[in-house]
Amino acid sequence: MVLIGAFQGEKSLRLLEIMAVALFAVAGLVVLSQTGKQITFSGAFVADGFGRFMKVLTLIGAAAAVIMSSDYIRREGMARFEYPILIVLATVGMMMMISANDLIALYVGVELQSLALYVVAAMNRDDEKSSEAGLKYFVLGALSSGMLLYGMSLVYGFTGTVTFGGIAEALAHGGAGGHKIGLGLVFGIVFMAAGLAFKISAVPFHMWTPDVYEGSPTAVTAFFAAAPKMAAMAMTVRVFVGAFPGAIGDWRQIIIFIAAASMALGAFAAIGQRNIKRLMAYSSIGHMGFALVGLAAGTVSGVQGVAIYMAIYLVMTLGAFACILCMRRDGRTVEDIEELGGLSQSQPLMAFCLAMLLFSLAGIPPLAGFFAKFYVFTAAIEAKLYYLAVIGVIASVIGRSGAVERPGAVVLAGARAAGLIGARGSQIIVLRAGRWRRSLRRRPWPQASALFTRLRSVRPWTKPVPMSWLVMRRHAGSRLIRRPADAAAMDEPGYRPPVISMQRWR
Repeated sequence: MVLIGAFQGEKSLRLLEIMAVALFAVAGLVVLSQTGKQITFSGAFVADGFGRFMKVLTLIGAAAAVIMSSDYIRREGMARFEYPILIVLATVGMMMMISANDLIALYVGVELQSLALYVVAAMNRDDEKSSEAGLKYFVLGALSSGMLLYGMSLVYGFTGTVTFGGIAEALAHGGAGGHKIGLGLVFGIVFMAAGLAFKISAVPFHMWTPDVYEGSPTAVTAFFAAAPKMAAMAMTVRVFVGAFPGAIGDWRQIIIFIAAASMALGAFAAIGQRNIKRLMAYSSIGHMGFALVGLAAGTVSGVQGVAIYMAIYLVMTLGAFACILCMRRDGRTVEDIEELGGLSQSQPLMAFCLAMLLFSLAGIPPLAGFFAKFYVFTAAIEAKLYYLAVIGVIASVIGRSGAVERPGAVVLAGARAAGLIGARGSQIIVLRAGRWRRSLRRRPWPQASALFTRLRSVRPWTKPVPMSWLVMRRHAGSRLIRRPADAAAMDEPGYRPPVISMQRWR
């Protein structure tokens, strides 16, 4: 692939994309054809049922990212032959991470994935945000790799081996030389947990995620939210369950804290977001916390719950980003939540699909996201981690509130298109027959609703939208903003509102 790109240049991009997707498909078939548990390279890699399942998910995420980004990178001027090659290299690193059975193989896989992702994040060299995202990812990623490597060195020093099986045996019989495992090994586990938490965007090592997701090209963000998360979560499960089964009392406390903090931050921080990609970033942080609930259980059902959760998360995330990539306004990809105003009028099917995916991400029954959380919560309850399950349920409820509030922002976006934003004291603002009228109606409860029927006039190059009057009601606390006239001009005799352009979605 590298030689084809080097000789043919950008003309080979389409061919390289086809080759990448075909390579992922062939790799998936090879993975599915394997059976049983196989250990290769002197115990450095292992192929088992869990690894095969997570590899298939990773390959699906990588292939979907390449397909979804095909048209996007051409529209945004990012049509470079290196893009599919870097995706393939990152995927190879992910496959190594999933099958790694010792610390050295694990670190090699992590670095192979990370170095490719650093470049992909800054793929749009003409965009300052993309360059900033790549630099932030690189600097913080190097820090996390150092912490992970330092933790590995401590574990090796106190166990005398780098293989997961050898580490587990040393924990069962004592450390190197038969001595009791002490505080040094605990520090090693803590540093390794910190490095792994960075890779899955878990609190408190999540700080890179919102900025990198927002700054990276949208197609790259879709890839970051899908395939790398599958590999990183599989690696985390394999490290703690496979290498440290005898120290479950030590690492379980770490996982419980990370899971609870991630669920809480993802639920609260997502509510106030206005950028879609930042919203998806905090959603990803929260979902990694929910997945870690199953790992905290430390049981077979917990690991199964993690695998099911990640499979459902992959489908929901890819679907949401597919909708985001399909929506364009004014010749650019939609990134602001308020720009979604009027989508249900122009593209009702797209609006329905996006709403269902977001509600599923929020865990609202009977959608798939609800059952994903059900499995991990069940595993936590079986392990008697009742308080963690309660925290998860509360965070899920808060997340659902955020999912309900965000459509309120879309409603306000529709009002913004008509020149009105907000209201004071639960005002009702009415636009009918080209004249502005306002009335104050106090309500004992906050409301946010909108009714769109027909607008009197639009610009000649846009298709008229069937609207006769607009009603918007908003809770007290926000102020009335009018465009382009102020409130006083509205009440003057003979006042006529300006022509309003309702730009169509493409």
